[in-house]
Amino acid sequence: MSVTAPVRLTHEDGARVGARGWAALAVLMLPVLLVSVDNTVLSFALPEISLALRPSGAEQLWVIDVYSLVLAGLLVTMGVMGDRFGRRRMLFIGATGFAVVSVLAAFAPTAGLLIAARAALGFFGAMLMPSTLSLLRSIFPNRDQRRLAIAIWASGFSAGSALGPVVGGFLLEHFAWGSVFLIAVPMLVPLLIGGYWLLPESRDPNPGRIDPIGILLSMAAMLPVVYAIKSFAVDGPTLGAAALVLVGLAMGWLFVRRQLRADMPMLDMSLFRRGGFSGAILVNLLSVIALVGFLYFVPQQLQLVLGLSPMTAGLALVPGMAAMIVAGLSVVPISRRVPPHIVVPAGLVLSVGGYLIVAFTAQSNSVAWLIAAFVVLGIGIGAAETISNELILAHAPAEKAGAASAVSETAYELGAVLGTAVLGGIITAFYRGALTIPNGVPDEAAAQARETLAGAYAAAENLPVAQADALWRAAAHAFDSGIVTTSLIGALLVASAVAVAATTLRPPR
Repeated sequence: MSVTAPVRLTHEDGARVGARGWAALAVLMLPVLLVSVDNTVLSFALPEISLALRPSGAEQLWVIDVYSLVLAGLLVTMGVMGDRFGRRRMLFIGATGFAVVSVLAAFAPTAGLLIAARAALGFFGAMLMPSTLSLLRSIFPNRDQRRLAIAIWASGFSAGSALGPVVGGFLLEHFAWGSVFLIAVPMLVPLLIGGYWLLPESRDPNPGRIDPIGILLSMAAMLPVVYAIKSFAVDGPTLGAAALVLVGLAMGWLFVRRQLRADMPMLDMSLFRRGGFSGAILVNLLSVIALVGFLYFVPQQLQLVLGLSPMTAGLALVPGMAAMIVAGLSVVPISRRVPPHIVVPAGLVLSVGGYLIVAFTAQSNSVAWLIAAFVVLGIGIGAAETISNELILAHAPAEKAGAASAVSETAYELGAVLGTAVLGGIITAFYRGALTIPNGVPDEAAAQARETLAGAYAAAENLPVAQADALWRAAAHAFDSGIVTTSLIGALLVASAVAVAATTLRPPR
């Protein structure tokens, strides 16, 4: 499809838009819904993927993480390219590539090929997300309308996450796990058709230059750190993992120094001198780490420990997702009267309570307590995400909307990586440390059980009834003990976000 001759929407600063602008927002919600559905569906499909492809513990984490890792590493680059070459153009290229690779991922025969497909999805996904948020800045110059549009945009992630478990549960009960990837096609084709007529083209008249060395440095800063976290989850603390962390930090420092010294930097580091901008980015990061970490281990507990079907497990999380959507929209009128350094911490305090509920009720294996915990967690994060995303765009000049959006999305995707890698790695490490293999279990089955909870489930299926029951009880107990520690760490992360919001989101005097 041609991406030339774009429709342009031009308004005076602060002008209000009509029906055409809101129709454009509806089109932009399609890739937002897709990404959030994809993340939640994959978490629910993970037990099925683990049973079908038999990934190792590290491979299981990579299936989830490689998408967000590649995406986070390229978001700034793609945001700058959108500023230079056109944000609508990048959106269309990304949508086409994402649809094609999704079909390939659906039929991946091995864990390695699925990881490769997920990496390619990250590449094209990096073109999608900065474009959606930066185009909102062009379509809605009026801040009141833009605040509501961003609330709807942020709620799209929650809506997609709420839809994902239900749709994913239905697909997993009736079709193979690959079907969860095929849903990208019917969601992206309408984007390409409707977007051609409704979306404006916009770009920065003075964009930052494309810096290949800077791109490599940004990737080199994140990859070693995430790999070290995964290595810690599998092998415990090692000198190699510590060295990788140091390498990642060094590459990050070199990237920042290069951007500060460049006459035309790829990323305008002056944005980070604005306290509201930096604080909102950090709130985003910590909130998403907490949310994604929760969504990593709870589906496994619902399906593998409590024995719920994928569909039933998905429905169990819908109240929490609905609470997140309602909170994201309800906070818009509140934010006009209550400053962000008050309303954001107030919401996130509830999210701390959500993690504490899980920590103190994990051993009870109660679906009701998990539902309640996610509702409380979702209220705070839904409100925080709406306000922080709006602050990020409000603190950036209009011509830098792509770069600012890319930084916001980088925080989101890096949070998704760290949520799975850190909290997922911690629960994996505690699971392995707490698992006691019952007497008489064959070595091969014991090794499989030590890899993942799904591995223990698969190993138990091939054992005599008494041994299978003993192994499964031991694995479930080990997993529950890991949830307690992981939930306490999650509560500390959200408490950190409370402190950041209270101190950095104060309006300037």
